Amino acid sequence: MTAAASHSTDLPASLVEMTAHHVRAEVLSGALAPGERVGEEALCARLGISRAPVREALRRLAEQGLVEHLPRRGYRVVVWSAHDIVQLFEVRRALEQHALGVALPAKDLRLHRVRAALAELTQADRRKDWVARDDAHRRFHAEIVALAGNRQLDLVYEQVLVKLQLAMARNLREETEAGARREGVRRHQDLLTALESNDPAEAEAALRTHGEQTYLNLKHGIC
Repeated sequence: MTAAASHSTDLPASLVEMTAHHVRAEVLSGALAPGERVGEEALCARLGISRAPVREALRRLAEQGLVEHLPRRGYRVVVWSAHDIVQLFEVRRALEQHALGVALPAKDLRLHRVRAALAELTQADRRKDWVARDDAHRRFHAEIVALAGNRQLDLVYEQVLVKLQLAMARNLREETEAGARREGVRRHQDLLTALESNDPAEAEAALRTHGEQTYLNLKHGIC
């Protein structure tokens, strides 16, 4: 174990988790925009804590793909070009379609995890808890891919979701700002209903509609 790793384990977990949750909420809510610097000193002053837990929290968020470290310049919110995002969404949709093609039809289609994620998404949306909503949203899609029962597919898909989490959060947030918060939940309910049909053609058609209506609508641009 390195000295840095040893030191991080000595930090109060509650302080690190609180700081990481605070920064993540600001990123996912849009309070911190892509490319915006995440100042360590400002965080220390705002949260009333020392620099050590702030640095550990930012290191963890960098591992999660929300911020990135720039040598001698500190941390900033991660930046993806609109072109990169479109390509990532295309990869995501291809992986989801493959997963449905493998999983459906099934003699014993188990959708309880997908339903649970949608329930959490709905509840978090009502509470306007954007961090919980983002977690549930990504879990909903991950559980759909998990229906294929392919661990390697799950791992590849997880990496795509990590890179897309800011774009996905922004889409849900813009629906809220446009007064269409219920629309986001309804689209996911429609996708679940299609899965419950156990018909691969119906499920894949719903998946295509789901993506076309939301995630590929980048007319405002995403950095």
